[in-house]
Amino acid sequence: MTEPASSTQEVSLQPVRLPIEARKTVILLLGFAVFLAVYLSPPWPVAVDPAGKAFVLSREGKAAIGLFLMAGIWWVFEVIPIGVTAIAIGVFQVLFFIRPAKEAFRDFMDPSVMFIFGSMVIGLAFTKSGLTKRIAYKMLAVVGEHSERILLGAMVVTAALAHLMAHTAAAATVFPILLAIYALYGEGDKPTRFGKALFIGMAYAAGAGSIITFLGSARSPAAAGMYKEFTGEEIAFFDLPLYMGVIGWGMVLLTWLYLKTVLRPEKTVIPGLRDKVARLSAALGPMTAQEKLVIACVLIVVGLMSAQAFVPALKGIDRAALILTSTLLFFILGVLKVEDLEQIPWNIILLFSGAMSIGFCLWKTGAAEWMAVQWLGLLQDAHWWVFIMGIATFVLVMTNFIMNVAAIAITLPVSLVIAKYLGVAPEAILYTSLVTAGMPFMLLIGAAPNAIAYDSKQFTTGEFFKHGLAMSAILLIVLGLALLTLWPWLGMPILIGRT
Repeated sequence: MTEPASSTQEVSLQPVRLPIEARKTVILLLGFAVFLAVYLSPPWPVAVDPAGKAFVLSREGKAAIGLFLMAGIWWVFEVIPIGVTAIAIGVFQVLFFIRPAKEAFRDFMDPSVMFIFGSMVIGLAFTKSGLTKRIAYKMLAVVGEHSERILLGAMVVTAALAHLMAHTAAAATVFPILLAIYALYGEGDKPTRFGKALFIGMAYAAGAGSIITFLGSARSPAAAGMYKEFTGEEIAFFDLPLYMGVIGWGMVLLTWLYLKTVLRPEKTVIPGLRDKVARLSAALGPMTAQEKLVIACVLIVVGLMSAQAFVPALKGIDRAALILTSTLLFFILGVLKVEDLEQIPWNIILLFSGAMSIGFCLWKTGAAEWMAVQWLGLLQDAHWWVFIMGIATFVLVMTNFIMNVAAIAITLPVSLVIAKYLGVAPEAILYTSLVTAGMPFMLLIGAAPNAIAYDSKQFTTGEFFKHGLAMSAILLIVLGLALLTLWPWLGMPILIGRT
């Protein structure tokens, strides 16, 4: 006989799962709370530069700083998709009357964002045509089967390309090649230490390589133009490689040593890789007409961008228009179809759209200039070495959040004024700023190669920040030593008479 059901019968309770993890919810609310705390706080103190000029932080500027901090918290901990955080930047500017919608969202289609889009289309064309695998196999045939050598080879190729083209284009070109290489590692799409090192190394090498020539980024020509305006002195084309070459390639080597130690590959050697690569390379056959077409289109664009440094008629053309010329050619010539656009990582495009918007927001509201004056004002009575390293550190922090050109633009004028009182040569200010502006290792929004590397899904934003923090410290040590030894030995003036 069965027992009657009891009204007190125990019921098995299953734990209720929230759609959002508790940790992410806390961080999401923390970021918003920081924004509100800054937004609602009383007016902040006036910043005064050494010449006595006062910089008042407006209500909009204070709100921009709060939004800047909130976005940084959400990006580092990735509480929501990074592209969605970027959208929030535009939305918050409008809802809290920081900037009008027309300005806040216009920055989402800034030429720099379109340049990144064009760079990614080049990478897509390399993959679609088969060039990616061909180059990957050639590279592996040279570096062999050792994982650490493969990592070094990938970083060297990336840094070398960043001498000749914008580091964004270099990273976008190398990225699909590294995907093809990683596929041969034998772990599928699963994140591994080798995968993390491979793609983080690519991002860092692109930045390090880009500081060495005027062709590697927009920041160097822009900074040289500002420097000439402030000092009347010209930075020659070969001055940059002279002072930056050892530092750039030194950082490539130090990054490789760091990554191969901290993220030691699971496999020291990939057995049989050389034979496998030989078979795969032979199976590709001779280069196809489509591959040659892609190479021709890219060479035309790179040639035009390189010629901008020498041909006055080309200097007025924005690089975004030049690189998008290759996008047009790829579709006109049938290399790419409209369906291929679905493969573009729009999350990354949105990330940089938001980064441009917050960067311009800080700049246009005067918040960035106020922060620069406040920071550099603390250094006006410091030792010359501390002063220069303080400038480098400020640029390093700012360039992880806003455009590196903007970071230099708000720092250079103030720092050059203070430098006169301390007897510091303006060249030392310029080159230290360019070094740290070129290597934002901590946040994805610091540079396009960082975000491109993130699309590999091999690492989290937190992991990138952790390794970037260590490499940023190493960068500052290298820079500090260069100021004391390398640059004076190469003939750079560091100290001049006080005014």
